[in-house]
Parts: sequence; C-alpha cells; structure tokens
Amino acid sequence: MSEETDLLTIGGHTFTSRFILGSGKYSYDLIDSAINQAKAQIITMALRRTDSAEENILNYIPEGITILPNTSGSTNAQEAIRTARLARELSGSNFIKLEVVPDKKYLMPDNNETVKATEVLANEGFIVMPYILPDLNVARQLVDAGAATVMPLAAPIGTNKGLATKDLIQILIDEIDVPVIIDAGIGRPSEAAEAMEMGADAIMANTSMATAENIPLMAEAFRLGVEAGRKAYLAGPGRIIERGAVASSPLTGLSK
Repeated sequence: MSEETDLLTIGGHTFTSRFILGSGKYSYDLIDSAINQAKAQIITMALRRTDSAEENILNYIPEGITILPNTSGSTNAQEAIRTARLARELSGSNFIKLEVVPDKKYLMPDNNETVKATEVLANEGFIVMPYILPDLNVARQLVDAGAATVMPLAAPIGTNKGLATKDLIQILIDEIDVPVIIDAGIGRPSEAAEAMEMGADAIMANTSMATAENIPLMAEAFRLGVEAGRKAYLAGPGRIIERGAVASSPLTGLSK
C-alpha cells in the first residue's frame, strides 16, 4: 500500500500524514521548520496564541496546513463550546480539538463534560476531536454524539512517560470505528512507533519536541517513528515464541 492510498480520514477530510503537530510550547520561529521536518498536515492552535497581532500563531503556519484549534483552559462543557466558537471565527477552521480539563494538578480530562460539548459542537458542524481518558464506554458515547475521532491520553499531559495506558488504548483501537489518535504522554519516537504498531491511526505530540534540544530534528525523528510503526502494522508483525527458540536458518542437511 502506497502513501497515496493509505489515507487518514477525519470528518471527510483526507491526509497522507499520520503525525499531528502540537505547537503550544515552542517559539513561533520554529513552527515552520518543525512542520517541514515532521511533514505534518495538521497543527494545533491555542486561542491564547492569537491575542497579539505581532505574535499571532496564524501568521507562522504555512499555507495548506489544516489548523486544529483547541479548547485548552476550558473546565466545563459550556466554556469549551464558547472557546470552540471563538476559535472557528478566528481561524476559519471547522476542526476543533476538544479539551475539557477541570483538574489543574494532573490535567485529567472530564469525560462526561466532553461528551456534552461534543454533541453540541458536532450539531453545529464542527469536526470534533475530543481528548479523553481511555474509556471504552465514553468513546462509544462520543461516537454516538458525533465525534470524528477519539484522542485518548497515553500518559498525563507533558510527562513524556510513554504508553502508560497501553492496554486501555488497545481496547479502543479494537472496538471504535472512528480514528483513534494518541494524544499526550508520548515522549520518544520509539513510543510513537509502538503505538502505531498497535493500530493507532495517528499520533499527536508537542512536549516531546518542545523539550528536545533540537526541535526540528526531533520532529523528523517522530515522523519516521510514526511512519515505521504504520508500515509495521500494515505488514503484520511476526509471531512471538514464548518458550524455546526457532532457528532462522534450517538446521537439517548440515555436514556431520
């Protein structure tokens, strides 16, 4: 399967890249180079980064890139809905990364409020991509409410701890019909590759690059990790032998 035929489809829009780039923690002048190295086609945008005419993130995102505004800072459904509407007015994008996070210590999303906001925003024509704790029942409710994807956390936001919720994410991958995009906690390209090998549809990363010494190089490394993991998933990983070993080459016919 070629890159042109292995497409990621979100809300009727198709993408060849399966790496979504966060932009919340690094400087504006690095955004363009990070996008180019990541070959990302979707980049997040926080509403607060459009406050200044001189430092408006929209001025730094190249043409042709899909803008994914988020509702960061929202603590309940009503706040998230209001932020989403403002973000659409400013960006012109119907995409919204829905974040409802009342907890300020661990930054855990409120799944119930997220479902409420999803239903309203989906009915208003938004392409809703909700950030959630990985819970199968909630994921099903979100799909019923009109979510275009589900975005479970791998680990708490900003921790770079990797696939701490791996088993729960696997359940979503196996059972949910919309794209499952891993968001938050992925800290290394190898972890991105592992998540893609599991069958995740895409990876979103921010802190892992923002805290790297060389942001563009780390963006490229993540792109390669995502691509490698996707190819491995499509290829079908080889079997695992739990006990003993199996020779790579035949042991018969050897000289005595």
